Amino acid sequence: MLYPLLFEPILKERIWGGQRLGKLFNRQLTADKIGESWDVACHKNGTSIISNGKYKGKSLDELIDKFGRCLLGNDLDDKDIEKFPLLIKMLDASDVLSVQVHPNDEYAALNENGELGKTEMWYIVDTEPGAHLYFGIKPGTTPQDFRKAIVEGNVEPYLCSVNVKKGDVLYIPAGMVHAIGSGIVICEIQQNSDTTYRVFDWNRVDDNGNPRQLHVEKALDVIDFDGRYSNEKVKGIEIMEDGGKITYLVACPCFAVEKVEIRGSIQDIANGEKFFILTILEGEGSIEYNGGLQSFERGDSIMIPASLGYYSIHGECTLLKSYIPNRQKDIIEKLENKGFSRQDMKAIAGLFD
Repeated sequence: MLYPLLFEPILKERIWGGQRLGKLFNRQLTADKIGESWDVACHKNGTSIISNGKYKGKSLDELIDKFGRCLLGNDLDDKDIEKFPLLIKMLDASDVLSVQVHPNDEYAALNENGELGKTEMWYIVDTEPGAHLYFGIKPGTTPQDFRKAIVEGNVEPYLCSVNVKKGDVLYIPAGMVHAIGSGIVICEIQQNSDTTYRVFDWNRVDDNGNPRQLHVEKALDVIDFDGRYSNEKVKGIEIMEDGGKITYLVACPCFAVEKVEIRGSIQDIANGEKFFILTILEGEGSIEYNGGLQSFERGDSIMIPASLGYYSIHGECTLLKSYIPNRQKDIIEKLENKGFSRQDMKAIAGLFD
């Protein structure tokens, strides 16, 4: 019988990383500059190992091979069964990241050996005072302008900068230029891809005095210079439920994310259609299900198998609930039944993409 699955974090050393993932989430870090923790992953560059229950020590891909749609869900496309669709990370930006952009699925399939594109969202977990990041390029910027700025090492005047604080949410579709500033811890929910095109790295060099590799031509191919996507923070739609509050944040074709604030107990069901991933941002609690009770604490990511059935989450906690919304219209209809208009729903990022 399947049960709520916890995982060992996969720690990644980065030139811009630090020590705050250890301090915030009580993790034993393996290096001085840990920039990424892959908390739920099934990728060639890192695959999660289960840390609890009967399947402790097994890898996520082993369980997918064993249980298939009982774990992942009957509503998922075949492509999402063949390649796990999500990657959940925690990021510690103790220094500014490179200016970068990600391709969409079509470009990545042609140019990155069949890799997925990368649309992502950020939930700001913690910041130092005055923290900011870069999120989109300024209107009117042309590819020629941007190329010239890269060559001259002066890209910043063309970037939109936004101050951020704990609890802010940003949606970064493929094609949007972005860079995380220093002093920010982020929960990142994204497509299962590790494809990044660095545009500019602040003239930084590594420990050996070498500049990091850039991918200027590919970046210029995929950057959205037409301003198709908003660079506003995500507002979302709040719904009060018995035992807490749910805020719909993102519902793009690649993934959906809800923020769930629990003050007591909330009931839910995994009815065989899709799996869920619960990432605990604050507090602690437990998941009660048919067959047991699984406790959790801040920083845990828990996979709810599609076939788990009814379950309830108890505690005083805030979490992100991530899943694959194969039918966006279901979310639209659900919110319409609660009295929200299509205009209201524009506060949910990606819903009408």
